[in-house]
Amino acid sequence: MGKKSRSKPTPSTPTTQVLSAGAAEPTHSQRPTKQVPEAREKDAEEEFLEKLIFGDAAGFEDGLNEVEVGDDDDGDDDESDGGIDLDGGDGEGGGDGDVREDLQALKDDELFFVDEGASSTLIPAHVSPSEEGEGGEEEEEEEDLPAWQDSDDDMLTVSLANRNLLRKLRDTETEDLISGKEYSARLRRQFERIYPVPEWAVGDSSRKRMRLDGGSDDEMMDAGATVEDEGGDEEAVRSAPSLEEILRSTTTNWTRKVPGRLRPEKLAVARLADGNRIGGSLSMISTLHFHPQHPLLLSSGPDSTLRLHHINGTTNPPATSLHIRNTPISTAHFHPSGTSIIAAGRRRYFHIWNLSTGTIQKVTRVYGQAEVQKSMETFRISPDGKYMALAASRGFVNVLNATTYQWVCAAKIEGRVADLSWWGGGDGHGLTIGNKAGEVWEFDVCSEKVVARWKDEGGHATTVVKNGGSRWVAIGSQSGIVNIYDRGKSFGGSGTILGGTRENPKPVKVLEQLVTAISVIEFSPDCQVLAVASKGKKDALRMVHLPSCTVYQNWPTSGTPLGRVTAISWAGKETGIVAIGNEAGKVRLFEIQA
Repeated sequence: MGKKSRSKPTPSTPTTQVLSAGAAEPTHSQRPTKQVPEAREKDAEEEFLEKLIFGDAAGFEDGLNEVEVGDDDDGDDDESDGGIDLDGGDGEGGGDGDVREDLQALKDDELFFVDEGASSTLIPAHVSPSEEGEGGEEEEEEEDLPAWQDSDDDMLTVSLANRNLLRKLRDTETEDLISGKEYSARLRRQFERIYPVPEWAVGDSSRKRMRLDGGSDDEMMDAGATVEDEGGDEEAVRSAPSLEEILRSTTTNWTRKVPGRLRPEKLAVARLADGNRIGGSLSMISTLHFHPQHPLLLSSGPDSTLRLHHINGTTNPPATSLHIRNTPISTAHFHPSGTSIIAAGRRRYFHIWNLSTGTIQKVTRVYGQAEVQKSMETFRISPDGKYMALAASRGFVNVLNATTYQWVCAAKIEGRVADLSWWGGGDGHGLTIGNKAGEVWEFDVCSEKVVARWKDEGGHATTVVKNGGSRWVAIGSQSGIVNIYDRGKSFGGSGTILGGTRENPKPVKVLEQLVTAISVIEFSPDCQVLAVASKGKKDALRMVHLPSCTVYQNWPTSGTPLGRVTAISWAGKETGIVAIGNEAGKVRLFEIQA
């Protein structure tokens, strides 16, 4: 078969192709190899088709702006009824002179509508037809009620006496039936007792000192309250008296009343502003001590800083501070004369800060006792300010003159010294010294002899030894048990240290409320209250009434913000104020009231 011949254009006759609007473009083989057609502008029909298929952003926004807000039946424009002319035509009131609403200013719920037909009124989607009319406002108010308010509570009656779990909600012992509304309110009150309002959520109206009577509602509110806001801190510091003015004063400056005799059944406590709420500690509180005459509180800790705060019960502004470089402070104490502060850490020296002159003296050694006195972190000052006792190694306790700081004598016991405490009252100058094995020695400084030795009943791993006046002695152990001894009954004597002793005295009370090692024991100045605490567990503190040795059950409560208690100090007899320091560096202040 022969091949088909293909006609070719002559060179003198170039090929021209005409493209009509809307026609398909020629293929690559049909395009000229050298000539490229020039791009021309789109005509109106092509632009219309492009907008129809791909859309147009500018046109879409213009279309939205053409939507007009319709008129109500009464002829007034009402944005809330959502009357919108979707046709965008020249309806009634739809002329160019009408006010057009910018949809960007509308609320989200006004952009959506329920279409119920051409003749129906367009209603916002969040409003149902039944909500319109005369009762619309009342129903809307009903929807705004809190979710926990139930109308059925008024028809409910609850018995508080039939169930043990509900008896704690009673205001009186004979109360029984209450309404459902009152039952809900008491459940809310009980919840706030267990989970108090945090400090940041307490309003200014509640930032004041309140009287706390046991487990009352006021205590839970006051647990997170402060007396003044932070805005007044600078003014409080500026208006506070200087340390020189306080020490120069001939009065005690304490404005608190005498607490009187306390009841053993219930302890009334008032929460005061934190003792170091302005210029607080940067570490745990290792030592707290009140000035013997003036309202000054000394606090110290491992941050190597001694801080003095002026205690007025409201702002408690800082008085001054002293930083001792490279000396984490374990013990700090006012001298009973009130003129100086003695501070020591786990070092071979201690410092004496003279408050009147501002000078600082460093005592670096105890002559003749350098081999046993390797650290001066544990010391006690006698109540009259004459002597200073230092716990040493190998069972030694060195006694220094608290004025010249010269060595006077030394007491020697068996084993390792756990703690020591000075006798109180007018029975001479003596020390009660306990070792780690639960044995106790009574040492008289005047005669430089051990006058008694006895065994703490059931005691082992002793941690704290504390005397309360000339009558009481309390010993805490690693197991959390505290034995309270009455010298007039337990030792068979006349109530004095030297009146008589027995080898195995019986405690008048054994406290077993705490389960971790006892770290702090402090008697109030009038020996009416004994505070016992352990830093091994949060909120592990108990108050004991003396002489009945009854543990108070109403305070502290689960809402009392104590933390891990590390230090306790009582102010003078006429105040009833107690300071409680914790591991977080806070100093909580409370006032015991009769």
